[in-house]
Amino acid sequence: MLSTEQNPLFTIESEYGQSIWMDNLSRDLLESGELAKLITTRGVLGITSNPAIFEKAIVGNAIYDTEIKAGIQANKSLNEIYESLIFSDIRRACDILLPVYKQTNGIDGYVSIEVPPTIATDTKSTIAEARRYHAEIARPNVMIKIPGTPEGLPAVEQMISEGISINVTLLFAVESYVEAAWAYIRGLETRVAKGEDISNISSVASFFLSRIDISIDAKLDLLIKNLTDPAKIEKISALKGKIAIANAKIAYQEYKKIIATDRWQQLEAKGARVQRLLWASTSTKDPSYSDVMYVDGLVGDNTVNTLPPNTLEACADHCDPANRIEAGVDQAYGLVASLQDADINIDLDAVMDELLIDGLDKFVKPFDSLMKSLASKAGNLTSI
Repeated sequence: MLSTEQNPLFTIESEYGQSIWMDNLSRDLLESGELAKLITTRGVLGITSNPAIFEKAIVGNAIYDTEIKAGIQANKSLNEIYESLIFSDIRRACDILLPVYKQTNGIDGYVSIEVPPTIATDTKSTIAEARRYHAEIARPNVMIKIPGTPEGLPAVEQMISEGISINVTLLFAVESYVEAAWAYIRGLETRVAKGEDISNISSVASFFLSRIDISIDAKLDLLIKNLTDPAKIEKISALKGKIAIANAKIAYQEYKKIIATDRWQQLEAKGARVQRLLWASTSTKDPSYSDVMYVDGLVGDNTVNTLPPNTLEACADHCDPANRIEAGVDQAYGLVASLQDADINIDLDAVMDELLIDGLDKFVKPFDSLMKSLASKAGNLTSI
């Protein structure tokens, strides 16, 4: 096993100021002691979850059966049983990460849980559920995930104004990130205007990566398929697997502009914490690319990278940390701009809009599937 000094994950955190979180949560992870071990051996400083993760954790896993059966016997609804399962896991994960939260003065140690994906376009419902989730989980280091939809961002602002830490998720476009950052700032300003403390609120803006390259690469492949000019083929091929990281580097430049504004600096003087960019969807889907490309390529100060277990282990084995978020910035702008070339003509804004819709669907479907599976399991347990 690598020592702390040899492990690239610890180097990323200690030398480059990026926090490593893990995109995974299950009761097995909690009860086996694996999460506590990962904090020590892999430097995991936080956890993110989503409906797809909970579906994978709960469906077909007998570890939840006793609690499900107890819920049935207590005449709980299916949704109440579902929430009892996930809230219990979130609380336990929060408790395990609480020492990290305290040691980092509330910078890290968070566990993220998403409001139901079915209400992503309903501001009032999102606000109500975010409040309820925060109150029922009742842990200082829980972070409520709200999608960065046009309807979600007012909810982000409202929750921040109420002192609730928020993970703004499903951000693809740079403009969407900027809007999320200003929603955070407006929420803090509202608290300041009311004379309330802002020093204990945290937020991350989850900026998605691999899904962008999957979409753009598919469009580039279609273009290449119909070309015979070697120069054009080479030009277009050179963009494959490059747009997501370039887009993220541009977002980081926007982050730097925002924290340089007078509005932000006035808040910082009152104890506000920066809303960090969090790199999400970091598992490499194309086997021809490096399995740690979305880690190595975006190491940088005051950021978070949330890794699924396989990527976490791959990075522990062979990441090559360096401060790359600030490298090749001009090239990043050029790569994104080249999508507008006459030979390519890919509308990045349209791609981002499609990805947001698809991203919401990727959370709604497993949520619906999980509820159906719970209904089936409840029926089977009742008959036993």
